[in-house]
Amino acid sequence: MFTFSGIQKTLVLDGAMGSILQEKFALANSPLWSTESLIKHPSEILQLHAEYVEAGADIITTTTFRTNPLTLELSGNTGLDCKELVRKAVDLAKEATWGKKVFIAGSNPPAEDCYQKKRSVSLDVLKDNHIRHIDALAEQGVDIILNETQSHYDEIMIIAEHCAQLNIPWIMSLFFDRHCKILSGESVTRVVKDLAHFNPSAVSFNCIKAEYLFNLLGKMKLPASWGYYLNCGNTGYSTHVMDSCLTPQQYLFAVMQFLPYKPAFIGSCCGSTPEHTRLLRKLIDEENNN
Repeated sequence: MFTFSGIQKTLVLDGAMGSILQEKFALANSPLWSTESLIKHPSEILQLHAEYVEAGADIITTTTFRTNPLTLELSGNTGLDCKELVRKAVDLAKEATWGKKVFIAGSNPPAEDCYQKKRSVSLDVLKDNHIRHIDALAEQGVDIILNETQSHYDEIMIIAEHCAQLNIPWIMSLFFDRHCKILSGESVTRVVKDLAHFNPSAVSFNCIKAEYLFNLLGKMKLPASWGYYLNCGNTGYSTHVMDSCLTPQQYLFAVMQFLPYKPAFIGSCCGSTPEHTRLLRKLIDEENNN
């Protein structure tokens, strides 16, 4: 079973899928976003996975960011089945990593939009959504459950409670603002402290700007296993279209300042490409050999 505690070096997580697929297939108007490509363009997803593996990723992430039950329900596509879509996404990741020492992280997103400040569904609906989606990922044999871009305290606790009951490693990856608060208003310090009671494999921070992470590291003690993957876009978080992005070299410069904090893994978020991963792999190899 995968565990960060037995790994003595920083691992490389893959980069964006959704923003690349958006550029190719104009997914911005679809509530399914990357799941639309999972249905219509699976070969493109397989190719992207393979490119990230070839670029040096130790962990790749399944294209399940919008296969959760609530998204499928709200999309109006009554014929879509959560379990079947998860199976399809995990199979593509397995095919891309066959025979290679690469871990598969099953992506579990927020029940609603990542940047939505006010939830419109009940706690019972949130709980049902996450239990069904996380269980579907676990049943398909992913190595890690990666709960991404989570930013509502009640939802985070629902996820943590369920993941803690499963015999599978899991990560809670948080999204927060410039004030180091998640969208529901709690401080990241409090959230990380409360998460410790559930013993996550790691706590992560994603889709944030480098300056936000820098602010956070000056305010709190990091957990033993932690990671990050920064947003590479220079546009607003609410848009799927990346008009301008950090180049791979610019991103490398951004992440270097956090290496002294000994992250367990580093990746890249929206707006990145396999080339970002390739340069990150080179940097991490140099760092691990020092």
